[in-house]
Amino acid sequence: MTKKRIPNQTKSKPTRAKLYITGESPLVEEYAELCAERGYEVFVQWNVTGKKRKTEKKFRQSNIIPAKTTLALELTNTDLDQKRRNLQKIDKALLPTHAIISTSVTVAASEQATWINRKHRLVGFGALPTFFRTNLVEVAPTVHSPKETVEVVQRFFHSLGKETELVQDRVGLVFPRIVCQVVNEATFALQDDVASPSDIDTAMKLGL
Repeated sequence: MTKKRIPNQTKSKPTRAKLYITGESPLVEEYAELCAERGYEVFVQWNVTGKKRKTEKKFRQSNIIPAKTTLALELTNTDLDQKRRNLQKIDKALLPTHAIISTSVTVAASEQATWINRKHRLVGFGALPTFFRTNLVEVAPTVHSPKETVEVVQRFFHSLGKETELVQDRVGLVFPRIVCQVVNEATFALQDDVASPSDIDTAMKLGL
């Protein structure tokens, strides 16, 4: 009796969800590293064009939004003209059912939604440098955001190990507003010779 040969079975690697992240440094690097660590295939593009930057092995730089990208993050807080261009580029590339998550620290998410054709897909959130280390993410649905889009965004942040809190769509949201006001007051105290920088640092550490 001859033994039947069993054909070699190669295990296919599980496909990873593709993310596209664009915007300003260091926000792009912070979220790219976090998403890559959580198993996403991450492609990034900084606002500054020209020579390619050296990227971590965890993620890749790409001027083109890859096919089958399932979600995009727009992380621009200062150059709103560039932010508009980024969002319009993403809106054209992604399938209509895929969400765009955009920082709304300096411009409301509802206003950003007017810049693109598929307004329902955009949801705002609070992003400033180092905020990615906190366990809570503020999510701001727009007047166009259906329940399904908001749930997709919440599931995404939960996959990063974050809790989410829905807040009203206002410029600056909640936590970024408070932090920026505190920083401003610290600057005013320094300008008025109320305290030295080290004294202000001590007061912030002990008081907050």
